[in-house]
Formats: sequence, structure tokens, C-alpha cells
Amino acid sequence: MPQPQLQNTQRSPVLLSSYGVLAACAFVFPAAYLVYRGVTEDAAPLNLLLTRRTLQPLWGSLRLAVSVSVSAMTLGTALAWLTARCDLPAARLWRVLLPLPLVFPSFLSAAAFIYALNPGGLINDLLATVGIDQTLEMRGFFGAWVVLTLITYPYVYLPVVARIRQLSGTLEESARLLGDTAFMVFCRICLPQMASAMAAGALLVFLYTVSDFGAVQLMRYDTLTRVIYSNRLINQPVALSLSLILMAVAVVVVLTERMISRRLPEGTPTRVSPPIIYSLGSWRTSALGFVGLSLVASMGVPMLSLLYWAYRGILLSLRNERAFAVGLSQFVDATVNTIGVGLVTAVVAVITVLPLAMLLGRFRSRVGSVAHTVVITMFALPAILVALSVRWALHLGVFPSLAAFGMVFLVFAYVVRFGSLAMGVSLLAVRNVPAQLHEVAQVLGASGFRRFLKVDSPMLAPALFAGAGLVLISVMKELPISLLVSPLGFRTLAMHIFHSAEEGFIAEMSMMAIVLLVALFILIWLLRVFCEDVY
Repeated sequence: MPQPQLQNTQRSPVLLSSYGVLAACAFVFPAAYLVYRGVTEDAAPLNLLLTRRTLQPLWGSLRLAVSVSVSAMTLGTALAWLTARCDLPAARLWRVLLPLPLVFPSFLSAAAFIYALNPGGLINDLLATVGIDQTLEMRGFFGAWVVLTLITYPYVYLPVVARIRQLSGTLEESARLLGDTAFMVFCRICLPQMASAMAAGALLVFLYTVSDFGAVQLMRYDTLTRVIYSNRLINQPVALSLSLILMAVAVVVVLTERMISRRLPEGTPTRVSPPIIYSLGSWRTSALGFVGLSLVASMGVPMLSLLYWAYRGILLSLRNERAFAVGLSQFVDATVNTIGVGLVTAVVAVITVLPLAMLLGRFRSRVGSVAHTVVITMFALPAILVALSVRWALHLGVFPSLAAFGMVFLVFAYVVRFGSLAMGVSLLAVRNVPAQLHEVAQVLGASGFRRFLKVDSPMLAPALFAGAGLVLISVMKELPISLLVSPLGFRTLAMHIFHSAEEGFIAEMSMMAIVLLVALFILIWLLRVFCEDVY
């Protein structure tokens, strides 16, 4: 018998609905402002949309995005199959370690690879010991492709692993009995069932790549994001026209991803038989080497390179052969700023999206549904467009008199970019609050606010903490918004790492990068332990 849902029959409070409208307008503001300026700008940026100055970086972005998507899909699918359906040694450990490259910001991985191959770098020195004087040049398209592939393959690996573990072994067993080889079974039976998950992951990689700024900037490869950044001051019409193109690309990718997501199976199908674990036989050593090499390339090389350069910098400093370009006070200030603005943004994001989650999850409000769609969709808007919109509105257009409140707008930009991370878990938590508890509290005369404090808050708290943790981790890694919206004198670890990499202060970059990575790994570990204990 279905449980009564008292909340579904109630109309949402007028104040809550009004807040939903205002919040939706606030979240959609960056995209709307860019479109508004594109239409009303005197220099007519729309006339530049089909010129060489815009089509060339568009081609660069699409070329890189397609290449990274294909390579990440291939690598992620291969790793998923080997760790989930083959008798690979230590498969459980590999399944824990392989998603970790998601922690690395793209600019950090790019800087680590660049300086690992530079003269004096870790890989350069190792190759020199075996007589190899020439190393690969990690610049341009090749460098951006390698780095982005290595840090984005988990977007494919994770959904494909989840899909593989749902597959029943019945069809595979029948095909093997009919004489098909393991490779034929994979191609004819498993691959078609994995295709939708592979495509969905590849589209996420595509969106990440066209939105990326840090890696392509350091690799000096012209894409939409890099050309937008370089033209934001000297040629705003070009930057604006490129922004509109990038926004259109993001919209197309999101719509395509949603079409594919609808084809993904819902829930876990009932297995007729457990999945087959295939024996690698004589290929076991090669497969183990392939998995290990993938992890070393994506995580080992950046980490070892950063540790190597940090060690050299500290050693030279102790010998008084080189002074650090970044003082200890700046180091501490950047760390405090990074954690501080992350915590503030996390709290503000949760407070902002919780009423929207209640509008949709409890009252089934149309306003809540629209606001939820806006918040989730804005996560697909590239960060550089959010940053550019807020910066232009703050200094040139809508809010020039409020430029002194730069920190408020910085937090606003972060919330717009990452509010969806808190929105998803908040909505799930609101829907899991039993309706009967509200019925009892209402019968006992508790007001709506008292019901929220006594009934909702204790049950929502774990999910809200989890959502806040996701926002905090994302803010600490964010670069374009920090670069473009931060007030004068305010610098985060990501900004210091990026500027140090650009200016060649390798030791300083490495030490700050290590601090950032250690903080991110600790936060992710705490979040994982917390979620396991709660759920």
C-alpha cells in the first residue's frame, strides 16, 4: 500500500516560491548576460561568429575534444573491463586507485608534465642516464591531448565499470557454448550493452575538454577558452563572440548527453547468472603492466615530478643557492584563502539550494522544477564563461558601483558553477524524509519552521555535509573563476600554482601543488568515510 504523501497535496508557500524564482534568475544570470551583451553590443559580436578569428579556435577546441574523448573512452573502457571482468591481480585495489586522477586539476597535471620533461626534470634526467638525450615536447596539441586524456578517463571508467557489473553472464555463457571466443563474446554481447555508458562518459569528457582552460593555456594550444582569456581585455567583441560559440557547444553536448542518459538502464537488473570472470592466461602480466602504467602516467609522473622539484628547491634554499620567490606569509595566506573561500562557498551553496530542493522534493512545485533544471544546467556552463560574465557585469555593465564587494561576487560565481553538486544530494535527502513524520508533527501543532528544525534538519544534515564537501573540493581546484573574479590582493593556491608555472618558479609551484593535493586527498578520504558511516 503506497505511503501517504501529505506534502504532495500542499501548495508551496508563496515566500518559498518567490525565492525559487529569484534563485533561478540568479543562477541563469551569467549565461543570460553574455547573450544580452552579444545582441546589444555596439561592435556587433554576432558578425564575428563566422570569421577566421572565431572558427580557428573553434576547430582547435573540437579537434582536441574529439581526440581526448576517443582516447579517454578507449582507455577507460579497457581499464574497466580488465578490473571488473578479468582475473587481474589486486583488482579491488585497482578499482580504488584508478578514479583518483579526477583529483588532479588540469593545470597542475600540465605543469607537472611540462617540467618533468624540461632539462633538469625528473623524466629528462632518467632518460639521460640511459643515453637518451631527446625527450618529447609536451606542448601544443600533443601535450594537451596526453594530459587531458590521463585525467579524464575516469569519467568513462566509472560508468562503464558500473554497467559491466550489472551484466548477466547468461548470454555470454550461451555464446561461449556455441563456440565464440572471448573476444567475439566481448564484441557481440558485452560491447553493445556497454555502449550507452561509454558514450555518456565520452560526452562528459568532451564537455570537460572544451571547457578546460588551465591545461591548454600552459600547453600553449589555442582553443576557445584560451583565446577568450587572451582577448578579454584587448578585444572584447572577439572574446564575446567566442563565448557565445562555446556556450552553444556546451548546450549541444548537454542535450546530446541527456538523450543518451535516457537510454541507460534504470536500477540494477535481475541477474539470471553472475557475471563471467575471464582468465587472462599468458596476457596477465601484460594486462597488469598496462593498468599499472596507466596509473603511473596519470598520477605517478605528476606526483613524483612535483616532489622532485620541491625537494630540489628546498635543498638549494638550505644551501643558500636560491631564494624562494614566494614567501612563507604568501604561502600561508594562499592556503588560508583557499580553504576559507571554499568553506564559505560550501555553506552558501547548501543554504542556497536547500529551499529549491524542498520546493521540488516536498511540494512538487513547478517553480522548483524549473529552478532545479537551471541549477543543474549551469554546471555545464564552462567556468571561464561564468567568470567572464561576472567580471564584465561587475566592472563594465550591471553592477559597477558594487566592485568593492569583490568577495561577494567571487562566492556568487563559485555557487553558480558548483551549486548543482549540493543540489543533487539535497534533493535526494529531502525526498527521503518520511511524509508520516510531518503529518504527526503537524497534528501535534508544530509550525512549518519548527517541523523543519525538529524533523528535517536531523535527517538532512548528513546529505548537506556531503554536498558541502563536494563544493569545497571543487572550489579549491577552480582556476578561471579565481583568476578573473578574485578581488585585488586575494590569491588562492590554484592561482599561485598557475602563475608560478607560467613564470617558471618550479619549486614554489611544486610545494604549493603538493599542499593542495594533500588537502584534496584528505578531504576526499574524510568525505568517503563520512558517507560510508552515514549511509
